[in-house]
Amino acid sequence: MSIPQTRPRRTARPLLAAQVILGFVALLYVVEAVDTVLGGRLDGAGVRPREVDGLDGIVFAPLLHAGWQHLEANTLPLLVFGFLILLAGVARWLSVTAVVWVVGGVGTWLTGQPHSVHLGASVLAFGWLVYLLVRGVFSRRPGQVLLGLLLLVVYGGVLWGVLPNSSGVSWQGHLFGAVGGALAAWWWGERDRARR
Repeated sequence: MSIPQTRPRRTARPLLAAQVILGFVALLYVVEAVDTVLGGRLDGAGVRPREVDGLDGIVFAPLLHAGWQHLEANTLPLLVFGFLILLAGVARWLSVTAVVWVVGGVGTWLTGQPHSVHLGASVLAFGWLVYLLVRGVFSRRPGQVLLGLLLLVVYGGVLWGVLPNSSGVSWQGHLFGAVGGALAAWWWGERDRARR
């Protein structure tokens, strides 16, 4: 009797991870292309702090960018961090992304400068990075701790982006994306440890 396989084999996970994250980043490029054709009109759908009409920006902001340079700056971190999380499975990536997306968006809506619009996938990049940095602390898995230390050495400098800085940069999105990543790491780390 043959039983269908419900989960990808471990050897297939890197390929699936690459396909999913490339597909997600490709979607961001398609959205930016549409926005370019529309003359940047989609950018107004970002998070507008403390405006009721700006609440739907929580859903749309991570998909939107203020031009090609903005998107290009986010591309490599999204590919690297997203791929590393996807190695644990698509369900894990989706759940981590959902927490980062919501916490980052709500935090930005509550604390952002009035009469501003916040957008960009950097909220995800910061959340995914912090998730990868601290998940080993909660799961107590040596491999995850080592990966977190390696990422801290390579990408730790970007964490300064969670502090108030030059205008035009949504440090609130970075900060609350990072908070979302820490919450997701705590949640999944505790569950992974309990499972073992």
